[in-house]
Amino acid sequence: MTGRLFGVGLGPGDPDLVTVKAARRIESADVVAFFSGPRGTSIARSIAEPYLRTGVTEELLRYPVTTAESTHSGGYYAEIDAFYDDCAARLRDHLSAGRTVVVLAEGDPLFFGSYMYLHDRLARDFPTEIVPGVTAASGASAAVGTGLCRHEDVLTVLPGTLPVPELAWRLAQTDAAVIMKLGRTFPGVREALRQAGRLSDAWYVERATFAEQRVLPVTEVDPETVPYFATIVVVGRDRRADSAGRWRAQTAEQRPTQTDSSVRPGRLRVIGLGPGPNEWLTAEASSALAEVTDVFGYAPYVDRVPQRPGLTRHPSGNTVEVDRARAALDTALAGGDVAVVSGGDAGVFGMASAVFEAAEDPAYADIAIEVLPGVSAAQAVAARAGAPLGADFAVISLSDRLKPWPVVADRLRKAAEADLVIALYNPRSRSRPTQLADARAVLLEVRSPDTVVVIGRDIGRAEESLTVTTLGEFDVAQVDMKCLVLIGATGTRVTNDQRVWTPRFVD
Repeated sequence: MTGRLFGVGLGPGDPDLVTVKAARRIESADVVAFFSGPRGTSIARSIAEPYLRTGVTEELLRYPVTTAESTHSGGYYAEIDAFYDDCAARLRDHLSAGRTVVVLAEGDPLFFGSYMYLHDRLARDFPTEIVPGVTAASGASAAVGTGLCRHEDVLTVLPGTLPVPELAWRLAQTDAAVIMKLGRTFPGVREALRQAGRLSDAWYVERATFAEQRVLPVTEVDPETVPYFATIVVVGRDRRADSAGRWRAQTAEQRPTQTDSSVRPGRLRVIGLGPGPNEWLTAEASSALAEVTDVFGYAPYVDRVPQRPGLTRHPSGNTVEVDRARAALDTALAGGDVAVVSGGDAGVFGMASAVFEAAEDPAYADIAIEVLPGVSAAQAVAARAGAPLGADFAVISLSDRLKPWPVVADRLRKAAEADLVIALYNPRSRSRPTQLADARAVLLEVRSPDTVVVIGRDIGRAEESLTVTTLGEFDVAQVDMKCLVLIGATGTRVTNDQRVWTPRFVD
């Protein structure tokens, strides 16, 4: 007969917040296990002490390292993994002997709790039950004593150990946030709050629900006094009270117009970010991004815009271009200075066209729209290859999401018949695995198998690669959406060192 394993949440600190079920499990346990730091006592045990049965076996699981630097040859995570292996082995002995084992967890066992790592190692072999607890996030928000998130607000829980740029980015995207794991990370967390423009919304909570609980604005906290288990609560924005949210919720008839004296429309700039490297971002684009109030775009492109105070970023999915444009226009209509970003050049299969499509609505007639060019993917790949676009060329997207495939095939055939160099965007994806092969077949109806083909992948990034081949030898399986494909003209040439160029003249 084997024992049972219980992961028991104790709540954020006040023993009165231990649930009835948790208390019963602790009182009936044969073995109670609890974690502590390398020095000092276990906070979890102190919370559970009123419920410990006399004579119960206690297992202290003392961390070898917490916030200090690890001296283990494999580094911190290797040392901690070995520690969890040892803890699991100790508890496995009790479980194999038929004993009931309760592992105490501050807050909730599965919410940044150490119990999870024992669960991973033991739950497959022994009957297991999780007893949830009041989380530290709940305790901290109750201590602040104001609404954390309302209506459709999005709440994000973040570890303070994230790099400052990523933490700032995530704080800027959410309405409300709880930041945990502070201690020596506090100065970086405060800087991330500043960059995200959320510092004035942030409250510091120390020892939430304990008698010695402290609550004060983050701006008033001495970083030298912050313990690891302190928490920061960023109060929600309340989307229904947010001006941009109001405009998005209104109908065209309800939106403000130039005749509304209370609202002065802002402006909207559509900006090409280039193919990837910061050095390929134009000075004009960089200057514009440094002054706008809002940035809209496909999430990976928005991610390339540094977070700073006063900037709100609005990432979205990859197939909602017109909806994204309308949201950006609505924000400009409410007075925002808005940027809509695209990779490469915004006017080449980018957001510029979608913005003008959405702006056909008369409600947006007074918004000034400006398009700022960027280095296109075709230009970047051509530059790496040499000069394949040295003569007339065509740019064609193989995506049939907005046009039927017969139209794509017809355009490919006519461009090939006109002997143009062809740049193929959106060449092959998981949802369109066969179209590049179909395009190759169309081109081979007109072009020689010896036609030069260039495949550029992740050009401008550390992992970039460039392949020079022929239409006859072209392996479409090596191509995905990270690639751009150039199909040469009849006169396109390859030098001895694999440089590709197209003469300006026709023989």
